[in-house]
Formats: sequence, C-alpha cells, structure tokens
Amino acid sequence: MSHDFDICIVGSGAGAGPVIFTLAHAGYKVLVLEKGPWYTEQDYFKDELKTSLRGGYTPDLRDEQHVVELENDDGSWKSFPTYQSSWNFWNGSVVGGSSNFMSGFFHRLKPNDFKLLSSYGPIERANIVDWPISYDDMEPYYDKVEKVVGVSGRVIDHPFQEPRSSKDFPFPPTMEHPIAGHIDKACERLGIHSMPMPRAILSQPALNRKSCVYSGYCGSYGCATGAKSSSRVALIDSAVATGNCDLRPHAMVTHIHSDQSGKVNAVEYIDKKGQQHAVDARLYVIAAQAIETSRLLLNSSGPKHPDGLGNNTHQVGKNLIFAGGGAGSGRLTYDKFSPEQVADLKQFGTFVNRSIQDWYEISDKDMFKTTAPQKGGTIDFVHLHPNPVARASRQTRGDGQLLWGKPLKDRIKEHFTEGRYIKVEAFCDWLPTDNSHVTLDPEVKDKWGLPVARIKVDVHVQNLKVGWYLANKSADVMREMGADNVLAFASGVPPTNLVAGGCRFGTDPQTSVLNPDCQVHDVENLYVTDGSFMPTGGSVPHTWTIYANAFRVADKILARLGGNKKTEYEPTRKTG
Repeated sequence: MSHDFDICIVGSGAGAGPVIFTLAHAGYKVLVLEKGPWYTEQDYFKDELKTSLRGGYTPDLRDEQHVVELENDDGSWKSFPTYQSSWNFWNGSVVGGSSNFMSGFFHRLKPNDFKLLSSYGPIERANIVDWPISYDDMEPYYDKVEKVVGVSGRVIDHPFQEPRSSKDFPFPPTMEHPIAGHIDKACERLGIHSMPMPRAILSQPALNRKSCVYSGYCGSYGCATGAKSSSRVALIDSAVATGNCDLRPHAMVTHIHSDQSGKVNAVEYIDKKGQQHAVDARLYVIAAQAIETSRLLLNSSGPKHPDGLGNNTHQVGKNLIFAGGGAGSGRLTYDKFSPEQVADLKQFGTFVNRSIQDWYEISDKDMFKTTAPQKGGTIDFVHLHPNPVARASRQTRGDGQLLWGKPLKDRIKEHFTEGRYIKVEAFCDWLPTDNSHVTLDPEVKDKWGLPVARIKVDVHVQNLKVGWYLANKSADVMREMGADNVLAFASGVPPTNLVAGGCRFGTDPQTSVLNPDCQVHDVENLYVTDGSFMPTGGSVPHTWTIYANAFRVADKILARLGGNKKTEYEPTRKTG
C-alpha cells in the first residue's frame, strides 16, 4: 500500500527532533506537523515584554487555554480556566517547541531513578514503579545527545556521579561567573561536593553552529546565535536540509483517525487559513508535549478506541508528573566584599554553572522518621533572572503595602546596584498519584471547537519533605558564602514548564499506555516520544532524558522500517 509519507510526526520539540533527524538522514520521507510558526535565530530578540510578560511565543489564552483542578483545604476540589488566572502551561508553540526557551540545565537520570520502587520500596498513595528499561539501556543515548545535540561541561568525581561511556563532555564548559568560585569555596568548607553544571549550550563553534555570546538572557528567551541546543537548531534544520523532511508550521492536528483494526490511517489538521487536510503514513509519532499528547489521544476516538486512541484500559492521561523540589535565594551585599571582589560580582552574562548532588539519596532519620535511605535530589545555583521589568515591579511590594515615590526609587536602586543575587532551584521526584491526571474538560473548548485539557494537580507530601530538605541545604551554602536575606522554601505549586507522564511506558497494558519501545500497546503503528512516556521524573529537569529516549525510540523505528536507505545526503539548494 502506498502512503503519503514513511512517518508522520506531530510536534517538533525535544521528543520529536531526534526522530525527525534520524529518519530524514536515513533517507525516509518525514512529515512534521507543528501547530506554531517556524522561527529562526533572526526572529529571537531579548525582548522581555514579548518573551516573558506577553507570551509572544505561546498561544493566546483567550483562544487556547487549559482548566486546572486543585484541592481545597477541606478535601474538596475547585477548578478554574487558565485564562482567568496567572497559570499558563504553554511553553513555546513554535518549531522546536519549548526547547527554544529552556535554560539548558542538563543532568542525566541516575541508575536508581530507573528502579525507584525496587530501590526504595512503595510509598503510600504514590504510583511509583520501576522503568521497563535500565540506565544501561539509556546511557548510549545520553552520550549521543552530548555529541549530536551539543552539551558543554566538565566531569568531576562526586558521590553520585553516574556511569559514563565517554570520559568527558565533547565540549568544554561555558564561561563561568566569579560567583562560582564563591560557591566552590563555601562547599569545600562545609564538606560538600560542588560540581560543574552541564549545559545544552555550545561553548565554542561546532556542529555548524555558533557559540554562546553570553548576553545574560538565556532561559525563557530564544537564542540568536544557535548556541542553545534546541530541537530546531540542533536536529530539525539539518533534517530539512536532507530534502527528506516536509515541515509544515501552523498545522493544528485535530484528530488522529483509526480504522476497524485499530491502526492509525490518517492525521487530520487545520492550516493557517483554516483549511482542513488529511495525510497518511506508514508510521506515526506524537510528541506534542505531555498534556497536549494526552488531550489529542483522548480527542481521537475510533471504531476500536471509543474512549480515545490507545485508551482502552483508561490509562491515557493518568500519572501526570511535574518536577518537585524547592527554591531559594540570597543576596551578596557589595559592602561585605573588597573592591576587587565587587568588580567580579558585577560581571554580567556568564553562567554560575554549579550544582550539588550530595543528597541525591538522603539518610536522615530526624527528617524522614526512618533509617532507610530516601530518594533525594539536585540543587542548582543560578543567577536571578535579569528581567528588569519583572524585578522592578516586585519592588513595589513591601511591609504589607505598596511603595511609590522616593521609597520605591530607593528600593529599586538598592536592588539593582548594591548587591548581587543568587538563586537556587532544587529538583526532586514529583510522585505520581491517582489524582494527578489529564482529562477532557466537558465544557471549555478551544478556538477550533475541541475540548481543552483539564489538568488535575495533586501534591504528594513526600515532594514537599524532600523539597524543603534540599532548599534548607542550599541555604546553608548561601550563608557560608556570606549571603544575607537568605530565603529557602518548597512549594506544592507545579512548575508549568516541567511536565511529563500521562502516557507512561511499561510492560502491562492495564497500567501503562506504551510498551518499552514507546509504541502504543493497542495501536501497532503509533509511537509517543515526548515526556509523556516517563513513569517517574527523577530528580533533575526532564529534557536530556526526553532527547535521549527519543533517539532510542528512533533507532527502534528505523530498524522496523528496514534500516538506513542511505548514509549521506546532499543539502537542498535554494534557487532564485
């Protein structure tokens, strides 16, 4: 049977890029359907209003929103549409997805992350499981991401250094701010192992891309040089250059059709002009971001899938996870340091690049009321985001009242000119529960008339315990550095830019949506390769693991299609 394409991929972020890259370079005809526009380096500016305050790269919530469901103190649940709140689960509806706007904090999962249940035992009310693959299965693909996508860093020995097949990173670390030295010395005095943080940012020209120019505006901003290892710049651009990849922006997929046997037989989408199209392929991949992937499957009923594609055991949307953890900040007041040190602290643009993983596993009877080790997490030290509008706006609040006039001017002057702030982001597992999931809202629809995703958020107490523990440890380091105004806390509010789960992989169709190769159990020609597959999230940001797993699944798909058709290509040339 003839098909329009060998493979059709919905989405273009970190879960899609490796599949697009692998199949296009192998000579197969690849179609990519991306809802957002196709931006390049020339389109990204350091514009705080567009990027951070007005959602210039995300949908208008009046047209496309979500409904969030949270638990009240009395155990009841309340819901609200995101258009009526400050919540926003969109993180980059453009070619390359949210990988364009990541900070690029790249840590691998560790061997114990793949066997959370067998390593630490069950936790009441948490649906923790062991992964159906091991760290050894994933390690070659972590290594591949370093080399192909581009990760800069430096490996050092520390208590929880994971096994590696390469001795060091392929690219040297990005330039470090002098504050990194203050962290190193404070950790040494405390007997803690400070480690360089790997970054998905090129420190030198490589891979047909430019290096970082250290503008100081990275996370939340698109990269104007191509140094940040987004899915678009690292993978999709070269896939398109093969001539084998047809990338269609402004293509909103509305339904995945399936036939009487349950197989996918077409994808329907609406283009920028509002016209409907249908395409078919030998194989299909969904990588639309965890929430939207579950929503698309649930919206795609068929003869063999009355409750949504792949949802015959009602697992689609279940076990949604975010990233648990804590946060903190401290201020290095300039009058505590020498003029030479102050000049160093005032440097702008380079990265802190320091992490601590001494508590990736925690043994603390006083904290956890048991002698058994508990899964811990990662502490990352970063600069306070430089956004001046947002930072100045926060100075209007003080002592329970609004400031204005000279008191506000004095507060802003002090904030920006008399000290340097350091911020902490601590990551731990967000434990999956029965009450964290995605369903279709029965009333609210998007501008295409489709039910929007209803996101139920449940916070397990273990998230908060570990988050507080890590945050307090980071506060010790900041105080040892000489910081004042030190704050440390954990929160049950989910980080809307760190979402996974909803279509977990496993060996049992009764408790998972995907098999270990990320193929939908009862849809033999459909795969899911974004963060939806993750049954647990680990104690690090998800992106590196999403990239690595997508490369792993891409190899499975390539073998199924028959292997490489060709190993070299001639880039297509523009004419006229």
